[in-house]
Amino acid sequence: METPRHPLPPGAGRGETGSGGRRRCPYRAAGLGASDGILQEGAENSRRQLLIEAFVSAGRVDNITMVMGLHPQYLSSFWKTQYLLLRMDGPLPYHKRHYIAIMAAARHQCSYLVGLHMGEFLQVGGNPAWLQGLHCAPQKLRNLNEINKLLAHRPWLITKEHIEALLKTGENSWSLAELVQALVLLTHYHSLASFVFGCGINPEEDQDGEHGCRPPSPHSDSSPASDDGVGGSGGKDAMQEVEVLMERMKLLQESQLEEEGVTQEEMATRFELEKTESLLVAPSDIADHSLQSNVLCFVEDPEFGYKDFTRRGEQAPPTFRAQDYTWEDHGYSLINRLYPDVGQLLDEKFQVVYNLTYNTIAMHCGVDTSMLRRAIWNYVHCVFGIRYDDYDYGEVNQLLERSLKVYIKTVACYPEKTTKRMYTQFWRHFKHSEKVHINLLLLEARMQAALLYALRAVTRYMT
Repeated sequence: METPRHPLPPGAGRGETGSGGRRRCPYRAAGLGASDGILQEGAENSRRQLLIEAFVSAGRVDNITMVMGLHPQYLSSFWKTQYLLLRMDGPLPYHKRHYIAIMAAARHQCSYLVGLHMGEFLQVGGNPAWLQGLHCAPQKLRNLNEINKLLAHRPWLITKEHIEALLKTGENSWSLAELVQALVLLTHYHSLASFVFGCGINPEEDQDGEHGCRPPSPHSDSSPASDDGVGGSGGKDAMQEVEVLMERMKLLQESQLEEEGVTQEEMATRFELEKTESLLVAPSDIADHSLQSNVLCFVEDPEFGYKDFTRRGEQAPPTFRAQDYTWEDHGYSLINRLYPDVGQLLDEKFQVVYNLTYNTIAMHCGVDTSMLRRAIWNYVHCVFGIRYDDYDYGEVNQLLERSLKVYIKTVACYPEKTTKRMYTQFWRHFKHSEKVHINLLLLEARMQAALLYALRAVTRYMT
């Protein structure tokens, strides 16, 4: 089955962007808002300017940019980070950066990104023979295969021994600075593959002539429900979903104001319950993606994939307590020391998406969506085994209904299995730009989770 194709609007920039907050403020304390609302001239102008810049710099505007452009503040931050990773001075030569991007995208069978970076690899002088497959690449790049595999599917298995093996002396060894750049590139492209599949983004015509060029979306930012012709009782059900969500948010906010204390033991129990319940959240209509030859040649051990870490009868790895190794206090400073500018840009990008809000939910305006954004972010981290001691995971069950959980887990953990039906089944009365916002959250939450595991292993190696 081909990549799912969802209609996503190329036009209609959204309302005011939320504030980014102080640099390096803890994301759990900030809010995350569903995105949409009244069209603001400032945002539309910002979006138009970004698309013009993309065309001038690259001679084209790709579909990822078109879809991300629904949220100009985020797109600007994303671009700065990706430009630094691929185009600015750094430890790795340019052609090897694109080859690492190919290796990462291939783990998730993302032919869109593989094809894009094969072209970029050749443009910066890469050896065409390497594109015959991973077996034709230098041993130093092939040595990344194991950590690429773990970062993509089971990052909690990464240990300081994996880092040590790559840094050991010899002609194929990596320097610490090179390895940190490679780790950021791998997590960046694993997560970007999630965004591509989650939004059903199609290849451009000049990249993949076989499929022809289809715009990534319709011209209006209607809700998926209206696109699918959901009327009558289906439309009423979708409307009711919005009202139920609004009511649950209101009740949770009220209970927090009343300061009903929850013990640490109860908080830990609720996390374990949510983690266990996530085992049962599996899609019923998994897409069948047969590996294309241009992708398969870059993948060793293609059967290795995401595996729930708390299966019955198996020894589960210890939960990653977020407070023990945080992005704010540990990951950020380590990256800034070893790869200076990228730490600042990653920090900005995480904050922008976590704090992004237009204070709207579907047809409702003036809504504080921080609770909802936090639930989505923390649920992604939960399925990767990361727990926040100060978060009540009971909120996840209150705010995220089953179809949304299925979508989140699929896009974050095995994005190649995403289907259009999963996309249309959750939040049926929300607009496409709001669903794109969810995908931006998934992209960044997933990237931060994998980076935390990798950087923790680097820190342990260094100490």
